[in-house]
Amino acid sequence: MQRVDHVISERLATEVPLVREVAQYIISAGGKRLRPALLLLMSGALGSHNDHRHTLAAVVEFIHTATLLHDDVVDESTLRRGRETANERFGNAASVLVGDFLYSRAFQMMVDVDNMRVMQVLSDATNVIAEGEVLQLMNMRDATLTETDYLRVIRSKTAKLFEASARLAPILVAADIQTETICATYGQALGTAFQVIDDVLDYEGKADELGKNLGDDLREGKVTLPIICALKTGSEPQKKLIRNAIEQGDAAHLDDILSIILETGALEQARASAMAEAQRAADAALRLPVNAYSAALLQLANELMSRRS
Repeated sequence: MQRVDHVISERLATEVPLVREVAQYIISAGGKRLRPALLLLMSGALGSHNDHRHTLAAVVEFIHTATLLHDDVVDESTLRRGRETANERFGNAASVLVGDFLYSRAFQMMVDVDNMRVMQVLSDATNVIAEGEVLQLMNMRDATLTETDYLRVIRSKTAKLFEASARLAPILVAADIQTETICATYGQALGTAFQVIDDVLDYEGKADELGKNLGDDLREGKVTLPIICALKTGSEPQKKLIRNAIEQGDAAHLDDILSIILETGALEQARASAMAEAQRAADAALRLPVNAYSAALLQLANELMSRRS
């Protein structure tokens, strides 16, 4: 990971000061670096020491960071990772344009790897992520959204880059299609579970631990799994209150809605869905070669359910 951070710093070099300042601001905020770590762990599990793994780990972090910059503009977010979002600090225009810079720099780095299969996986993933963003935009303030619709969005918007990160490791060692499928399954399942838990924490966590404002999803009119579960089992008055809040993007009754979500067991239902995805990831990890790296991947899947921030 230190080597990946070195590549990130090296490839952020530019003669345009504002680009460097905004990019450094959001990347230096930290974050979990899960996607690059996933690529490195999967490479280790397959016994790969291909030098390109560090470059591609930096690529997936650049793609992820670009999506964050654009997301925060679309969502009008003001807080991420415990501090001001880039758009709040530098303005929307700078955030969008630096996001574009990171996307284009990521593709320059892909070319350096000189592997068309790598290019295919990452370009396809970037396209699917963009589709997921548009799907989510279309679903805003729609209280009729189903769990199937919700999963379609998060598997595109979030899980796809996890899947691509895991898939790149077997591609670098020219592994067989069965191994590639196992790795991709692990990544998709882990990414799906991660996003479901993230959506649970928006109603369960604490702002200082999450690094974002509690109830942001409701304010933005996003229908996530806890809301979908509450709408399934709540009383008619409870459903009406939630539907009005979603359709109006109104968090004035956030405390009441939090109580409804707790009373209906919606958080437990959503966590159960995440548990099923985490188990799917764990099952895939058990099909990898047995070593310290695959053990770490198994542990990552098993510990996801205890995530609180």
